[in-house]
Amino acid sequence: MSASANAGYARQRNIILATLIAFAAACWAALALEAQRADMALMMSATMGMTAPLFLAFWIVMMAAMMFPAAAPMVLTFASIQSSRQKQGEGYTPTFVFVAGYMAVWTVAGVAAYAGAVAGDALARWGAWSAWAVARWGGAMLILAGLYQLTPLKSVCLSKCQSPISFIMTSWRDGAGGAWRMGVKHGLYCLGCCWPLFVILFPLGMMNLWAMAILTIVIVAERTRAWGREIARAASAALILYGGAVLIEPTLLPTFMDM
Repeated sequence: MSASANAGYARQRNIILATLIAFAAACWAALALEAQRADMALMMSATMGMTAPLFLAFWIVMMAAMMFPAAAPMVLTFASIQSSRQKQGEGYTPTFVFVAGYMAVWTVAGVAAYAGAVAGDALARWGAWSAWAVARWGGAMLILAGLYQLTPLKSVCLSKCQSPISFIMTSWRDGAGGAWRMGVKHGLYCLGCCWPLFVILFPLGMMNLWAMAILTIVIVAERTRAWGREIARAASAALILYGGAVLIEPTLLPTFMDM
């Protein structure tokens, strides 16, 4: 590849990376602003008092903030291959098609999350549970999330997310439809890796920026091939221990509020 071609690829790669970083940063800023304005009474509700469209918009912003740093290596690998194909006169598909397929998976997950939140709120009203009982359910969710970290499904999905080149080699499809399907497939692997880590945001607080930041660091660290599995196991131990502590002392949960 010529020097000019290398420079062009590097420029394109930097633009895509800068776009991902800027978009993720904007999403974090939006989350921080919303957290400042949040009504603490509504925060005790799983839906946070939001309608379905508003909750879904919030969910998409949260996903972009937390998942784009982890997805960046895969997105950049896809963009690199498309750039190479373009230079060789082969079919070219914009990277945003792949990203759109990826985000479609998380959007559907957001719909499921809202349905679960509505059901949780209805169950809480029907059962008239005490804050102590609700918090202990949160502790149980933390333990289950920790146990999931040790399952074969987690291991399989994590292995697919740790190696962008391996994913590309086994899942490549040509054209815009192929790029969309690749994005969906990679999104499903990411969902398989991370869905319990997002479920526990309900007991930890959907507006809890510290919890979001810690989980984002864990998700990104898990993607490293050198010590990703050790990070997953460490996160498992931390979640199980913390969940057990919440079962014993519910006030340790950030969302605990005894009225």
